[in-house]
Amino acid sequence: MLELVVAGGWMMGPIVLASVIAAAICVERFWTLQGSRVLPKNLLAQVWGLVKKNEIDPQKLRDIRNGSPLGQIFAAGLANARYGRNVMKEAMEETSVAVMHELERYLTALGTIASVSPLLGLLGTVVGIIEVFSVVSTEGIGNPHTLSGGISTALINTAGGLCVAIPSLMFYRFFLRRVDDLVVSMEQEANKLIEIMHGERELEPRS
Repeated sequence: MLELVVAGGWMMGPIVLASVIAAAICVERFWTLQGSRVLPKNLLAQVWGLVKKNEIDPQKLRDIRNGSPLGQIFAAGLANARYGRNVMKEAMEETSVAVMHELERYLTALGTIASVSPLLGLLGTVVGIIEVFSVVSTEGIGNPHTLSGGISTALINTAGGLCVAIPSLMFYRFFLRRVDDLVVSMEQEANKLIEIMHGERELEPRS
């Protein structure tokens, strides 16, 4: 692998850098977007238990807010619950927008890498082909080894760019879908909290 990178020339540098950044983003997002981290199990029941016992105080709100993204939404609703259903719902919706933005962190960069990597590979190929023709124009085509080696070096850049772009695009789409699913689940949990606190439904055990 190292030999291919070296054979690809200086344009392989940005491609390798893009691959490292993409890999780091994927690892970070896999860790951050775990269901147990975003949607802790039974958080709704725990919050409702505190509400019924009248144990919601500033410290408890901070603990809920800092515990998870869903906790941030719940904390916003609880802090505004005394102002009525509509105000509570609006506060939770505003917080959910910020939470969604946080869940999508780095995904724009990952999508950019997926789009730019093939272009970097193409640029490296074009540069390589130009160098090949430059050698041909000065030395002729009497040495097939030089010609084939130059073309091979140029094509390595295209292959490198595609090897970075394809998995980057796949993970980009995967994470976007993952964020959408998590946001829908958080909205459902938020609506349940609103309805439970205003006597519109009973708390259902979460399996």
